[in-house]
Amino acid sequence: MLLSAAIQPADVQDRDGAIPLLRAARRLFPFVEVIFADGAYRGEATAAAVAGTGRWRLEIVSRGGAEGFVPLAKRWIVERTFAWLGRCRRLAKDFENLAVNALAFLCLGMIRLMLPRLARASAT
Repeated sequence: MLLSAAIQPADVQDRDGAIPLLRAARRLFPFVEVIFADGAYRGEATAAAVAGTGRWRLEIVSRGGAEGFVPLAKRWIVERTFAWLGRCRRLAKDFENLAVNALAFLCLGMIRLMLPRLARASAT
């Protein structure tokens, strides 16, 4: 499930936009130990930012030179979540012209995914 999110302008690289997001997430979720990221977050600046925000360990999930379709160890979790969010009609396309609105609908989509799980957990 989504812990923290930020929408950046297109001219901000993923690894640069991750640093303020990591700092905000660290205050809210101090119990997180490992962060899985794709190759866009590889680099010294991101590694230093992760090390500077706490005891987090950054693991870069890479393809490893495999050809064709190969499910990656942790990447499928992210892709599955994107597929679940794609079921929300408002999130299927980029309809929003304001980043704050897009972030709000992203949070609503995650709430829609979490509510049935919470209802099942409280029923038992």
